[in-house]
This record gives sequence, C-alpha cells and structure tokens, in this order.
Amino acid sequence: MEDLTTGIPVGIHLETHTTQDGETSDYLLDVEGQMIQIGQTIYLRYQEPQNGDQQEAVPVTIKFLADGDVSLTRSGENRLRMHFSAGKRVAANYRTPYGVVPVETVTPSLKVSFHDRPFGGRLAVDYLLYAGEQLLGNYEIRLQFTV
Repeated sequence: MEDLTTGIPVGIHLETHTTQDGETSDYLLDVEGQMIQIGQTIYLRYQEPQNGDQQEAVPVTIKFLADGDVSLTRSGENRLRMHFSAGKRVAANYRTPYGVVPVETVTPSLKVSFHDRPFGGRLAVDYLLYAGEQLLGNYEIRLQFTV
C-alpha cells in the first residue's frame, strides 16, 4: 500500500436510511473526499453539500480506529461527534447554537472492511440515537470509498 500519511483523494458513495417518528427518509451522496492514515487509524474527510437552510457545506470526518470502532464528526453550525462500538451505548454531545444536547448512540451492528488494489473500504453501521430515554431515530449508514 502507498504512503497515506499526506492524504490522498478518494471517491465516496454514501447512503443513509433514517426512521424518525414513524417517517422514513433516504439520503444518497457521491462526493470526492480525502483519506489520511496516521498509525493504525484511517481518517476519511469530505464536505456534505448544503441543503435546506444550511448556509455552507458541512465538513464530515469518519475515523476508523484500530479496534474496529468508528467515530463520525459533523462540524457545521451544529457540531456532532458520535462514536460507534458494536453492541454498546456511547454518550455524545450535539452542539447547537442554542446549547448542548446530550445524546447517546446504541450500535446493534457495525461492519468495517478494507481492500487493496485499489485501496478502499466499506462501512455498514446501524444505530439508534437517544436523548435520555427518548428514541430520536433509527439510522443505517452504508459507505464505500475507493482511492
């Protein structure tokens, strides 16, 4: 594998399926991003295009950890950093212009795989998002990236 410490361009295909309050929605994104490897950790960065009332694209970073866990950070006006660990409930903070909302993720399913020639990977994560004991939504993320 080539040196990935300086960052290289990648093609990203992202699909999300969301269920909130009995309503479902799907989101599809094909975008160019950047991948950086530092030690055993792989970082995937891209800009999520603006939609609706957003003024600017939202920077997103997905961090693949050596232990198989994954974290996702959205850094727009509302900042959210979630950590996914299979079978675990993990606390997070959702920062909005109106204050910080404590949330938690429960991850029933997390699958990560990587391949060479060309280097790329796949992420499949199913998670539940809670505020206290209230279920905010059920989410499925399917991501593929290739150098």
